[in-house]
Formats: sequence, structure tokens, C-alpha cells
Amino acid sequence: MLGRSAIGFGALALWGLLGDKAYAAAPAAAENAGDPWAARPSHFSPKVRNIIFLYMDGGVSQVDSFDPKPRLTKEHGQPFKPKMEPTQFNNNGNTLGSPWKFKQYGQCGMPVSDLFPHVGQCADDLALIRSMTSTFSEHTNANYFLHTGLGLAGRPSMGAWVGYGLGSANQNLPGFIVLNGGLVPPGGLENFGNGFLPSAYQGSLFRAGGHPVANIAPLEANARLQQNKLALMRQLDQGQLERTGRLDQLESAIANYELAFRMQSAVPELMDLTGESAATRQLYGLDAAFEHTRTFGTQCLVARRLVERGVRFIELTCPAVNGNDRWDQHGGLKHGHETNALAVDQPIAGLLRDLKSRGLLEHTLVVWSGEFGRTPFAQGSDGRDHNPFGFSLWLAGGGVKGGTIYGATDEYGYKAVENAVTIHDLHATMLHLLGLDHKRLTIRYSGRDMRLTDVHGEVLFPILA
Repeated sequence: MLGRSAIGFGALALWGLLGDKAYAAAPAAAENAGDPWAARPSHFSPKVRNIIFLYMDGGVSQVDSFDPKPRLTKEHGQPFKPKMEPTQFNNNGNTLGSPWKFKQYGQCGMPVSDLFPHVGQCADDLALIRSMTSTFSEHTNANYFLHTGLGLAGRPSMGAWVGYGLGSANQNLPGFIVLNGGLVPPGGLENFGNGFLPSAYQGSLFRAGGHPVANIAPLEANARLQQNKLALMRQLDQGQLERTGRLDQLESAIANYELAFRMQSAVPELMDLTGESAATRQLYGLDAAFEHTRTFGTQCLVARRLVERGVRFIELTCPAVNGNDRWDQHGGLKHGHETNALAVDQPIAGLLRDLKSRGLLEHTLVVWSGEFGRTPFAQGSDGRDHNPFGFSLWLAGGGVKGGTIYGATDEYGYKAVENAVTIHDLHATMLHLLGLDHKRLTIRYSGRDMRLTDVHGEVLFPILA
């Protein structure tokens, strides 16, 4: 009966069922072919090809940056009236008004504080979300949650998921690169890890300075000798695979050795900025008096060059500004936030303008965020504690409705009260703009189909063009 119905209606049903699972099989097929970074089609037409994630380590204060609250100024120094939730250190003080003034920028009139005058001039390109929430108020767990969708170590980073789903458009560079300005987030390299995805998808850390990648400098006298050794290693590894079957660690090692060989020429060319014009260098702040502006400006310029070379996911970490513990100002708010902003404001605006002038912004998504925000009341006398109940982030680039403000916090900037947004919603939206359905981007692990957004997440269509 099965044989006779092989070309009948039974076959149509069978092919329908097989097609329903085909979306999860594409990455696995590429892995079997020995090329985990081979470019793969998206689920639907994408709005962007690349993502640049500007990670503001430690948590920027929303009420001092993109969410002005006049009531804080009015009640500055008074006991905080709303109920306080438990905080990280519980050294809670009085209501703390913002030390900075806000101005309206762009045709949209978006209020931005004096911390970010350069970014403010790009307001018409920003989709500002004022109602972000997180589940965690401690750095390490919140970092894991922001990067991987779970507040514990061991899950794949969002950059790894993007590589797993789409592969790479450049076979000479990793598809997921972290440009380290000097600060690795609490939680360490697990924030950029591959988790239960194949090892090839973990983030590659590029350090600041003249030698950004360790262990790729040629060790042989000439390229021919190195090629011969790589060919022998490939032959030996292939023999091992034939004897033992598929082994992720070995297959990933093979792919990484071959990628490292190609990177020996690609990375020096990438990091050589001598061909950039004086105007471009000035735009990014590479001639700024503040050394940390130059550091972050270099990262932003390299990020643009990576976009030009087809790298899918690029994350930038903050420079280690002397005397500051990231954006984590439990005390010394004014000095800490001002010097951190001085380091990143001009380079970020330069990146947005440069991408736009080159026609790259329409194909690139730029995301700016920390792991949570900060309290509207003081910690001690001049700091702010962690606040996951309502904070701000922004997106810019292809598919995003610029000049938009979405969601709101209460009149103290404490909790999201309108259109609350979760980290899962952010991840779903990022994947959507890349042409990936977050519910379909899965891998079978531990008995179920795992995904970046777990069983949560909704695409934020109101901020999309």
C-alpha cells in the first residue's frame, strides 16, 4: 500500500510534513558539509544584513540620558514617595534629580540629555524604547539574560544564533566578532559563547591595540610550508572523522584552523586604517584629546569596516575609563557618567553618520543598550543603584522607524507603565529584521527544540518602518 501510494496524496502529505521541519535542518546540513559559516537563506526577506550591538556595560541611567523626569528635579533631596523595590545594595537615599539638562533634537523633537549631544543630533534616525525591562538586577545574571536570553551561563549568545541561522557573507573573517575596548562584562566570555550550538559559532574577541587577535601570526618561513601543514592536518582530522563519526569539537577545530589561516591576511588589512580620510578619522574622534574617545572611536570605525566586509554580528564593549566601574555609578554619578559619555558619544554619532553617508545604515541595525537602568532615587548621596523595572535603549538602521519614542515609565522614571518591552521582545525584533523567525530558529537539544527567545518574545512592529 505504501509503495503504491508513493506518488499519490500520501506523498503530498509526507512532503508537507518534511517541509515543515526543513527550516531547522538548513544549518545542520551546512555543518555536515564541513562549512558552518556557509551563507544560508533567511526565512523571509530581511531588512538588514548586519547588526552592530553597542553594549553599555554596567547600565546607563535612563533618567539622565533619554527619559527626562521633571518631577525628580522638583522633588530633589526629598524622601522618595513611591514604594521602593529591593535593590542590589539597599543603601537607598532620597529622590535624586538629574545633574544634566535635556534638549529636544531633530524634527521629531526627541529629548536627549547633555551627556549625549552628538547622538542627539542623530535623533531622527533613532527608535527609542523607554519601557525596557529585565528580570535580573545583578550584573552577571542580567548580562547573560541580555546576551543569551537566559540569566544563567551556558546558553548561546545572540551573535552565535545569528551565525547559526544565516552563516556569513565573508569566509575570511568570523561571522560573530566582539571588539573589546578594555572591559569584558561580568559573566566573562560566556556572554559571547556558543552554548549548545557548534563551537564554530562562538564570538571571536578582537582586542584593542596593534595585535587584535591572538595566535594567528604565521609561524612558518613561507606560506607554502604552512599550507602543506594545514593540508596534512586536514587529512588526519578527516581520517579521524571517518573512524569516529561527527564530532563537534574536531569539526570546529578544523574550521577554526582554516579560518585562522585566512585571517592572517584579512585581519591586518581590516585593522589598517591608514587609508581612511582625515575627515573620517575626525568624525569618529580618532584625534580627540580624551584617549578613551580615541579607543572607542577606533572600535566604531572598525565596526563599519566589518560591515563592509559582510560580518553578520559585531559587538562593541566599553573602554576602561580610569576611575570608573563601567557605567555602574553607585557613587560619583556625575563624574562617572560624564567621562563614560565623553568616551562613546562622538564615536557612536560618527558611526551612524558614516554608515548613513555610505548607504550602509539601511542594511545595518545598530542597537545601543546596557543590561538594565538605574534608580531615580540616590544610593548614598550621589549614586544610583540597579533598576531592571524600566530603562531606555535605542535602535537605528534598516527597517526601524527613526524619530520614534515607544513606551513610557512612570513620572519618576522608575517602572515601565506603557508598552513594557522584554529582552525576549528585543531579540525577536533583531532576528526579524535579519529575516529570521525567532520561533523557527531552533536546534534540538536536551529533548526539545531550543531557541534564543525560549517560549517568549514578540516582534516590536510599532517601531518598524
